[in-house]
Amino acid sequence: MTKEVQEETKEARRHVRRQRRRRVVTGLNVVVAVFLMAAAVILLNLLVSRFPYRLQLRSSSHVALSERTLGLLKGLQSDVTVTAFLASEESLYDQVRVLLHEYAYVASRLDGVTLNLEIVDPNRDIARTRALAQNYDVATEDVVVFSCGGRTKHVVIKDLAEYEVQLTEAGIVRNLIGFFGEQAFSSAILSVTQEHTPVVYFVSGHGERDIEDFGRQGGYSSIARAIRHDNMEVRRLLLAEHGAVPDDCAALIVAGPDQKLSEIEIRCIQDYLKNGHGRVMFLLDPSVDTGLAPLLDEWGVGLGSGVAAGLTLSGHELIVASYGKHPITHAFDNVTTMFYMPRPVITTESAQDENNGSGEEDRARVTVLAATGPEGWVETDLSQDPPRYDEGTDRRGVVSVAVAVEKGLVGVDVELQPTRVVVVGDSYFVSNAALSGGVGGNVSFFLSSLNWLVERDCLLAIAPRPPQELRLEMSQPQWTQVFLLTVVLVPGCIALLGFCVWLRRRR
Repeated sequence: MTKEVQEETKEARRHVRRQRRRRVVTGLNVVVAVFLMAAAVILLNLLVSRFPYRLQLRSSSHVALSERTLGLLKGLQSDVTVTAFLASEESLYDQVRVLLHEYAYVASRLDGVTLNLEIVDPNRDIARTRALAQNYDVATEDVVVFSCGGRTKHVVIKDLAEYEVQLTEAGIVRNLIGFFGEQAFSSAILSVTQEHTPVVYFVSGHGERDIEDFGRQGGYSSIARAIRHDNMEVRRLLLAEHGAVPDDCAALIVAGPDQKLSEIEIRCIQDYLKNGHGRVMFLLDPSVDTGLAPLLDEWGVGLGSGVAAGLTLSGHELIVASYGKHPITHAFDNVTTMFYMPRPVITTESAQDENNGSGEEDRARVTVLAATGPEGWVETDLSQDPPRYDEGTDRRGVVSVAVAVEKGLVGVDVELQPTRVVVVGDSYFVSNAALSGGVGGNVSFFLSSLNWLVERDCLLAIAPRPPQELRLEMSQPQWTQVFLLTVVLVPGCIALLGFCVWLRRRR
């Protein structure tokens, strides 16, 4: 072996040793780096578990709880169980699931507050769903049940969103324009944590709507079920038999009588309002003399003749999207309510005179809740089917169909609470037939009015969350440029760079 070959062999061996040392050093660096990374992750998790902190990165979110909800959760004195029957195919699945987890997280960070959350998929957890549905009297899927101390409240998921329907070339498209999750869930927690269950009496004996009537048309069994699910007890009341409104009455409802009430019965309602600071909802149909007009006039409300007409589909219903500023209708900006040939409900002159000359505590404050748009009119010719606007005979303009009345001190911690009255010129709008048509705004309007009557209005100020959409508007040439840049140019440059590196190493 020549000297040159020996030198080359030694050099090759030295090169191999250097490569081995380099690989060993590289391996040690990798091991040390992995160890340090693992240690950093462990330390970070320890710090997070010891000092938790959540950061909301979204500019606007459906799940950021309001101050009212945070105050409600901080004041909880009882454990609340939340069971969500939520299918993954539900369009609101993500919003509802994340919002419920936000409630559970906030409750977990508060001392003495327990909120147990369970989400079951009716399409997958069949056995668990059946057991829970039987326990909570759940008849439909996609519902959230709040329970506390034997009291339950059902929140139907489809009622948590308001959609705008648009007709496009691809068909009918529904766009989400409002999410009512926080308002519904917070109200449900409030209702089940109240130890006292309000009792709602429905007056009967004059052809009123019957809460035990399960008939397809005029029965009230569906709305009675909705009231019970709102953690309120429902009973019938024969005023002529009892001679007075019961002391445990939280709200009295007179729903669609087709006969005249006696003077004694009217006096019972009048005494309940004046002496007991009562809460009454009147649902009065057109062309029916119930004998209640003088009583309502004392509270600044008049019953007009004829029917209110306006925006309609078939001519027999009135579509209302115009609401007054009131706690009942605070969250109704994007909600449509459908009444069926309602009678006008107006503010009387006696109320205006009383308002001008009385103190705040003695003044009957009348607020319009629902009304037609400027295209509405009062149709006095009831023989027209459907109603038609007659130039020269009918007067076009805004016609109110529902009002709220409040009398007494508000926002003051006194023993006697203010008297509250709601008058609606239609009783059919929450009948079984109307609710089976899927008009969600009707139930919301009725329950919101009832909750205001029984003083569950402290959470009605939680507004719905409008979805925030980030849209990128570009022309077709701009779309083509973006496609070429992201799909062709950038990947091509990376591939070319990789090819050059490979080619250099080969040399």
